Amino acid sequence: MTAALLDLWSGFGVALQPQNLLWSLLGVLIGNLIGVLPGMGALTAISMLLPLTYTLAPIPAILMLAGIFYGSQYGGAIGAILLNMPSHPPHAVTCLDGYPMTMQGRGGAALGVTMIASFFAASVGIIVMIFASPLLVRVAFEFGPPEICAVMLLGLTAGATMGRGSALKGVSMTALGLLLGIVGTDVNSGIARLTFGVTELRSGIELVALAMGLFGVADFINTVNRMAPITSRAKVRFRDMRPTRAELKMAVYPMMRGTLIGTLFGAMPGTGPTITTFIAYAVERRIARDPGRFGRGAIEGVASPEAAAHAKTQVDFIPTMSLGIPGDAVMALILGALLIQGIQPGPQLIREHPDLFWGLIASFWVGNVLLILLNVPLIGVWVKMLQVPYRFLFPSALLFIAIGVYASGNSLFAVAEVLAFGLLGAVLLALDFPIATILLGYVLGPLIEENFRRALILSHGDLAIFIEHRISAAFLLVCGVIVAAQATMVMRSRLSLGRSATQEAGHAR
Repeated sequence: MTAALLDLWSGFGVALQPQNLLWSLLGVLIGNLIGVLPGMGALTAISMLLPLTYTLAPIPAILMLAGIFYGSQYGGAIGAILLNMPSHPPHAVTCLDGYPMTMQGRGGAALGVTMIASFFAASVGIIVMIFASPLLVRVAFEFGPPEICAVMLLGLTAGATMGRGSALKGVSMTALGLLLGIVGTDVNSGIARLTFGVTELRSGIELVALAMGLFGVADFINTVNRMAPITSRAKVRFRDMRPTRAELKMAVYPMMRGTLIGTLFGAMPGTGPTITTFIAYAVERRIARDPGRFGRGAIEGVASPEAAAHAKTQVDFIPTMSLGIPGDAVMALILGALLIQGIQPGPQLIREHPDLFWGLIASFWVGNVLLILLNVPLIGVWVKMLQVPYRFLFPSALLFIAIGVYASGNSLFAVAEVLAFGLLGAVLLALDFPIATILLGYVLGPLIEENFRRALILSHGDLAIFIEHRISAAFLLVCGVIVAAQATMVMRSRLSLGRSATQEAGHAR
């Protein structure tokens, strides 16, 4: 422990060097701004700035990209809470309760809780990186295809119950997400699936297009006739960002649970932050005394997913730096930046490049402090965006969406996908379907399929491999419990409705 603290102290010496601090500040600022803009995200920003790393030294280059990464996390939360537009897919869950809080005049409290949750979760994630990195790497090695498949199935099962309406609607939307997830070319056979002869679909449906269409464009379509500004509902001042004591009390334990979930998933290579936030939200809704509050402005629905996202963001660097296995597309870009600098990620990185590793860890704390200092004065700028009437605000937002989606893949077809999913999302919202579970099915479906196939290859087609492995068996048992609990709730509901109908019929006679 003493050695780790000494290494961390030397890391602060690296991170606080003027040139490194300047590049960290630039990364955090760019990430925050990009995160707020609808249609833009860390993936777009890092991909555009990746060529800049050719001209920088390794440490400032990685510190800048890391700053963009976790800076965009908080910026994405601002867009999700104030505008109902998640520029980064993990914040799609934040829209479910964050935006209703804004419409209730509690947007400031949602932002304040987000800021507290992000700093707390990031700090825990950093501490985990310092002291538990070797242990988490060993735990990650315990997760083979059966274990990963089982945990993804657990996330899918829990996610299907997130909708506040009919459980059947939640399951049907999850199934729709699964169908969308398998569109494209099958990796094993090379056969095009569900492309209907459209060449552009052979590479699959764009995640950014799906997320922005279902959440951003669909909301615009549903509110297109609203001509008045919404400043009275979205007015947020600095003092409004201080949650009440009751709100903090309600958010503390969800924040801790979200941090724990984000930390655990951060240690697993190949799992992105989107899965983490969905599972954190599903857990909170499952254990809540009144699940009906979720989707209507429950502060727990903001605190837990945001804590999970920020903890995941920090701990994500463990498999990337220690194993060379990126957790998602953004970490893959950062991995590419390391390789551009001639640095090979892996177990030897800490020994061969201690200044880079410990400087990066120290910069996380520095960067998160900078985020708080930046967002306190800049929150007024984000709120000003909501003082524009809808007839000006949302066309501008659509323009940013189109630019961001096009920039992410240089494809006009992706822009058309956004429009198509926006129309679909508007119809589903009008019918009161939970559209968030579509995104969950889309993300988890391919991962479940891939790891299911790998597990069967390892076992020569024997399904018993999922039971023989203790970790996967435990996750499958939890899945069974969730399904049984949901079925019991549905049966009880139907029985109570039947009794009520019988009693009403008796009174009528």
